[in-house]
Amino acid sequence: MLLQDKDGLTVTDCVFDLIDEWGPEKVVVVSDRKTGMRGVLVLDNTARGTGKGGTRMSPSLTVREVARLGRTMTWKWAAVDLFHGGAKAGILGDPNDPNKEAILRAFARTLSNEVPSEYVFGLDMGLSEEDAAIFLDELGDRGASTGLPRALGGLPYDQLGVTGYGVAEAVDAAAQSRDITLKGSRVAIQGFGAVGQAAATRLVELGAVVVAVSTAVGSVHDPDGLDVDKLVRLRAEAGDSCVNHYGTVLPAEIALTADADILVPAAREDTVTDVIAASTNVKLVVEGANLPTSTNSRAILHERGIAVVPDFIANAGGIVAAAHSMAARYSPFVVEPADIFSMISTKLRANTKAVLDESSRAGLTPHEAAYALAQKRVLEAMRLRRQTPHGAMESIDVLV
Repeated sequence: MLLQDKDGLTVTDCVFDLIDEWGPEKVVVVSDRKTGMRGVLVLDNTARGTGKGGTRMSPSLTVREVARLGRTMTWKWAAVDLFHGGAKAGILGDPNDPNKEAILRAFARTLSNEVPSEYVFGLDMGLSEEDAAIFLDELGDRGASTGLPRALGGLPYDQLGVTGYGVAEAVDAAAQSRDITLKGSRVAIQGFGAVGQAAATRLVELGAVVVAVSTAVGSVHDPDGLDVDKLVRLRAEAGDSCVNHYGTVLPAEIALTADADILVPAAREDTVTDVIAASTNVKLVVEGANLPTSTNSRAILHERGIAVVPDFIANAGGIVAAAHSMAARYSPFVVEPADIFSMISTKLRANTKAVLDESSRAGLTPHEAAYALAQKRVLEAMRLRRQTPHGAMESIDVLV
């Protein structure tokens, strides 16, 4: 019997259906009988360098999900003009599984042909710095993973909040581009994990007022502004249940529909639905999560005059840090965080402005403008490496 996905398609059909002129170049599905581990690695497009993207663990993981995220990484690396290729990996399972270490070790072993020569592990949903250390130990190679603990010479992304910091910098740049005064602007943030928390903290430093925050447990909302420092302390103690200890808990979706000037979806993909796009009263959406909007919901927002800063522009702070970590994997010297924050601010602010300016000039959605920028860079690398069929690439449309 052929394994089928939730839509009834066989695994073979699903994988072939993913392939277009950009990639994926390789899809590696792995399993381990002893631990029950099931996982996948997708190398999307490595024309500009070694495949690099986070590694996630989720009980609802699909090959299609990992492939979509791998494609996002292709555009993200190109958009910030750093020389790595798009890739992503994932494990189907509960991140709280008591057998997690054995599963992670099995996953690393089964991908030892690809790691680190073609792909380097990193952190994404469900994995921590200690998990990155397990990958390193299992393969016996300092180059096997980024996101390592500081004690192993790594850069603690989540602790530093590099991705969320970059999202906040993109918010500020986008606000300036759209003549919105960030100081005093009301911001709603869906998701209060590493990205949402760091974004909220930086936005408050920049003068914004965070009026709504959500976790998997629910939302808290205060039109006069939440005490973000208090929420950060509570999250350190209680995780997602921090909202329970803060005040009245509302449904999680309130963070997406609260009265605000700026919306930052920083949780999972496909959360800003067509209904939300048609009803929200915000002036600006900045994507902290990967793929939180759809092509249709973005079109609705664009028609309503609401600018959307694309995920691979706004949340690229993590890959700027990852690029530094990639370069330093075999070095005895640690990466200086101040250098990373400076580069994140410079690159993300410039890219945000460039994409929004081009969107206005050409009458494109910001995503279309951003994809065009990234596509041009990837296509040039493919041409130079003779990876394009003769005459086939000129008519390619960006596929999302």
